[in-house]
Amino acid sequence: MTLAAYAAVYLIWGSTYLAIRVAVGGIPPLLLMGVRCTAAGALMLAWAGVRGERATRDQWRHAAVAGGLMIAVTYGALGWAEQRLASGIAALLSATSPLWLTTLDWRKSGRPTATTLAGLALGIAGVAALVGAGAPEGGNLTAAVVLIAGTAAWAAGSLYSRPPRLPRSIALGAGMPLVAGGMMLLAASIASGDASRYDVHRASHAALWALAYLIVFGSLVGFSAYAWLLRVAPASRVGTHAYVNPLVAIALGWGIAGEPITATTGVAAAMIAASVAMVLKGGR
Repeated sequence: MTLAAYAAVYLIWGSTYLAIRVAVGGIPPLLLMGVRCTAAGALMLAWAGVRGERATRDQWRHAAVAGGLMIAVTYGALGWAEQRLASGIAALLSATSPLWLTTLDWRKSGRPTATTLAGLALGIAGVAALVGAGAPEGGNLTAAVVLIAGTAAWAAGSLYSRPPRLPRSIALGAGMPLVAGGMMLLAASIASGDASRYDVHRASHAALWALAYLIVFGSLVGFSAYAWLLRVAPASRVGTHAYVNPLVAIALGWGIAGEPITATTGVAAAMIAASVAMVLKGGR
């Protein structure tokens, strides 16, 4: 079950960057992310209701905080940035999340071992090499800064969402932040006029299929696996998905969009793979 959860977080989330890039070509970003998260969260809550699971008012309050950080801020930033950045570059910049997770979780979980710290440093170096190689084709400094800030918010929300603040039920623990954050994104979409500019009849089939993929696989499957892993594994270990996701994004870019893979990309990919192995082995 643990291997399946890691596979979902590593592989499925790596593919969502390309799906988001396709979807924002036909759907405004705040509306896209709001519909994606609200729909997936509502399905999870419905399943929890069928099973008789309930949440308290305090847990909903905590879910609003976690959803605001993890969903509203992070996905809003990602959707906005992917209008200005290539999907591979967006995935690479998101790879700073293990650094944020490890730093923010330091006091609670103890100081990471030298192997873990070395793995984190190696992973960041690999990401930097990839960004340096890809920035000329897809660089936008403002979008990059916004995306990195959103990644920091994701890390803070991930740590905040652990029980007992949120229910131990995966359906509730994942569905509540998705609904809360998704509703915030929809409200922002309406307030900014994002939603009023959208005409469903003019959206491409590719954008609508990409949205469906994001709801079912990106959120229902991927987010549930991530929420479960945060409860059974160290945050720094779970956060290694951000190092693998760029490799998946680059591979899909090469296989589907015909983007070239350079020697620098190969070296950086090896550095990232080694960093994940070090973090997984290092512990605390």
